[in-house]
Order: sequence, then structure tokens, then C-alpha cells
Amino acid sequence: MSKKIILIHGYNKKSKDMKVLKNNLEKLGYEGVLVDLPLTFKEIEHSTNILESIISEMIQNIESDEKIHLVGHSTGGLIIRHVLTTTKYLDRIDKCVLIATPNNGSELADIAGRIIKILTSIFKTLKSLQSENIKALNLKDNHGIEIGAIAGNKQNLFLGKFLDDKNDGRVTINSVKFDGLKDFVELPYGHKDIHYQLETVELIDAFLKNGRF
Repeated sequence: MSKKIILIHGYNKKSKDMKVLKNNLEKLGYEGVLVDLPLTFKEIEHSTNILESIISEMIQNIESDEKIHLVGHSTGGLIIRHVLTTTKYLDRIDKCVLIATPNNGSELADIAGRIIKILTSIFKTLKSLQSENIKALNLKDNHGIEIGAIAGNKQNLFLGKFLDDKNDGRVTINSVKFDGLKDFVELPYGHKDIHYQLETVELIDAFLKNGRF
């Protein structure tokens, strides 16, 4: 089984936000790779191109039959799905796990676009997260790759009060789900801390090994 994992952070974050997850996965024998993507002022497509280059460089330094896992938190999961839709290295990618990812778009980004349009003009990643723009990416549900999703259901953040459905304070459970998932699970954590939890690490490990949480 592949032990190499690229860990992709979320909106307006840097690689250090995934360092706790990396350290916890390494205790289980995985080799985590952190990346920094411009997920604030650039469209999602820009970060997809960077991740594609990172994958290209990594596969030059591993065995020809070795594959790479991808794990993303929040917007990082969308970067994974977009890479899976567009990459020429699909055969070198193994299982993927998306954590608290707004796969059907961010309702908060939709609200921001309606109320304060200048926000989405400046923060272009936020604009990319709007539901209509996620649809425009034409993300494929099934690539022949097993994808699992973990959602949080602890609404412990102020902005979560603006969401009608069950959510983690940023993303609704319904937005995390999509038809191409191999498995799906909810955890009692909020958006900002779900990827720090040992329970999350254990579920990632189970999925990477067995394709089930």
C-alpha cells in the first residue's frame, strides 16, 4: 500500500494548518507532504495547476508502480477533485480523502457574493467557492479512484448560524456529500478543528487501507 500522502490545506490557510494531521499520520507510518497553495486571492484553477506540478515532481522520485494518496481539508478537497478531473497523472493517484469540503459549493460564499460583492472580487478563491462556480468546474464524480469524505456536524462558529442545514460552522453536511463517494462519515467536530482530531486520523488510515471508514 502506498504510504505517501500530499496534504492540501483550505481557504486562506497555509501548510502549517495541516502539520498536526501530518504528524499524526506519520505516527501511523505514512509519509506526509505539505504544500502551500494560493487559496485566498487566486481562483481554484491556479492552485490545481500548482498541485499538478507537485504531483509531477513527486512521481519522478518514486517507483514506477508506486502511487500517491491525496488528503484535503475544506477547499483543499476541491483542489483534489479538480486535479482528478484534469490531471494526466490519474494512474499515479491512489485513494483520496476530503475533510469538510464544500463539494456542492459554499453557501457562505454565495451569501457573501450577494451581500458584499467586493469580497468575491478581491478574494477570488471565495468566488470560486460559490455554488454556480463549483458547477462550472464540471468536476467528475467517478474517476476509478476511491474517494471518501468526512464531514463535521458541530456548529460551533458564528457564521454557521447563517446556514439553515446541519453544518460544522462553515460547510453544510449536504454540501460535503456527492454521488461519487466510496464512503462518507460524520464526526462531532467543527470546521476549524476536525482535521486536528485523532479520530479523523484513524478514519483516514482505515480508508486508505480498506476503502472504508
